[in-house]
Amino acid sequence: MSAHNSSNTGSKTSTGMASQEKTPATAGIGEDKPKMFDAQGSIGKQFTEEGAIGGTAQKIGGPLDKEGMVGKQFTTEGSVGGSVQSKLGGQSGRSN
Repeated sequence: MSAHNSSNTGSKTSTGMASQEKTPATAGIGEDKPKMFDAQGSIGKQFTEEGAIGGTAQKIGGPLDKEGMVGKQFTTEGSVGGSVQSKLGGQSGRSN
C-alpha cells in the first residue's frame, strides 16, 4: 500500500509518463515550425490573402489584389514576397 492508503495506483505501463502526454503547453515541442517571416509563420501569414494585411488588400482590390501590379509583388513568387520567403522564411529547428 502507498503512503496515501490507496492500493489501486495502476500499472506503470497503463499510466505512462507525464512527458508523453500532449497538452497545450507541450503541443509544439520537438516539431519543426515555420520561421516568423515564412508564409506560414506568425508575421508572414498576415500578408497572405487569408491574413489581416493581405485580406484587406484583397477586399480593396485593384492594384492591391494578389493579381494586381502591387499585390502580386507580395506573393511568395513575387519580388518582395519571394525575397522575404527565401531570405527569412523556411523552417526553424526543433523547439527542443
